Amino acid sequence: MHEDFDRCVRAVRSKDARFDGWFFTAVRTTRIYCRPSCPGMPPKAENMAFFPSAAAAQQAGYRACKRCRPDASPGSPQWNERADLAARAMRLIADGVVDRAGVPGLAARLGYSVRQVERQLLAEFGAGPLALARAQRAQTARLLIETTALPMSEVAAAAGFGSIRTFNDTVREVFALPPTELRLRAGRQVSSPGVISLRLPFREPLCPDNLFGHLAATAVPGVEEWRDGAYRRTLRLPHGTGIVTLRPTADHIACQLALTDLRDLARAISRCRRLLDLDADPVAVDDLLAADPVLAPYVRKDPGRRVPRTVDGAEMAIRAVLGQQVSTAAARTHAARLVLDHGDPVHDPAGGLTHLFPTPTTLADLDPERLALPHARRDTLLALVHALTSGAIDLGVGADRDLARARLAALPGFGPWTVETIAMRALGDPDAFLPGDLGVRAAARALGLPFSPAGLTAHAAAWRPWRAYAVQYLWATGDHPVNHLPA
Repeated sequence: MHEDFDRCVRAVRSKDARFDGWFFTAVRTTRIYCRPSCPGMPPKAENMAFFPSAAAAQQAGYRACKRCRPDASPGSPQWNERADLAARAMRLIADGVVDRAGVPGLAARLGYSVRQVERQLLAEFGAGPLALARAQRAQTARLLIETTALPMSEVAAAAGFGSIRTFNDTVREVFALPPTELRLRAGRQVSSPGVISLRLPFREPLCPDNLFGHLAATAVPGVEEWRDGAYRRTLRLPHGTGIVTLRPTADHIACQLALTDLRDLARAISRCRRLLDLDADPVAVDDLLAADPVLAPYVRKDPGRRVPRTVDGAEMAIRAVLGQQVSTAAARTHAARLVLDHGDPVHDPAGGLTHLFPTPTTLADLDPERLALPHARRDTLLALVHALTSGAIDLGVGADRDLARARLAALPGFGPWTVETIAMRALGDPDAFLPGDLGVRAAARALGLPFSPAGLTAHAAAWRPWRAYAVQYLWATGDHPVNHLPA
């Protein structure tokens, strides 16, 4: 979109927040870059330049606006919607792969050469993988500077900078302030030791009912809970563990993170955004779905429904198998037993969380006789665990969705419902569809739509590429707890 100059100018002049994250506006006279909805006076059109990413604007010598904080805007919805090389690379960079394994590690995860990855990202986002990772480190540094009392040397290490000098130079270059002054301006609003409080932005509207309702209704005891109007869960992260508390508000998601290692901050934020589908473009989704006269009343009633996703693809796949042909309550019970027997314990002084969900590697040694499951489902679970442990199936943020689908479908006991559930919630495919789901079929029947899987799939062709969101609206016609924000 950044190449459509006239459209970008119109978005900036109207201060349209829907375009935040789609592109960034740079002002040639001030050398500042902003989000489209910046509250400041719009510059003259001849002084505007547009970039596809904050990293591209920074690389061109522009610094972040202090009023609209463009580095903290929602990510482009294309990064999650698309399944091509560039989008997969952006998801992996957000998950910290470049910081942990460098550009060669990123290329290896994608199955391409370093040169191909760099060329593709430069063409698509105006910046290479190192510049994109650097922009993320700068944002992480700002969060730590403004929300903690950590010494700057520890902030630099936690944000992923190799030296305090590089940290100081980057903060000055991106924010036009030294780190100490950036902290003074923020007022050092530290909530409590060891806890980082921040706001997760999203594109409006957002309907929290099904999003938090689904997470709360399917919560695995010990790993997840709904407490005091917030969803809480444990996180397994590259350098340690974490506990996140997510609370919906009118214009943002209030997020509190307790991490054992602050180097995991950027990864934790990225996974929380993915869990809540916060980078979606609800206007584009709802405009298309509302064109169907059957869905239109439900879209108008509760616009902005999101797809509840996951913080860990392997965890979601295992839970999908445990949930085959049983109720939500039974699926929670099976998962809770697995967690109690094989999950790693955690300490949660603020609530009732007790464990991390077990990894496939841990579950590879489990005794199938201890599973209170039918024999066929035990075989399905063990086949999935083996495929995940061996690397035959990748369900991470940068996974190839088509390849993952094909390999899942080849496993014993994996039918369309299980494959598409994993595609929707673990792989983040916005077009995943569940025509055989009992709740979807019941909704279709009640609404006068075709309710056979084949008939509903044919009707749903008009909902592409947003069929996963159509599923949320279909589910919402029922009275299941997943549709309601808990008290």
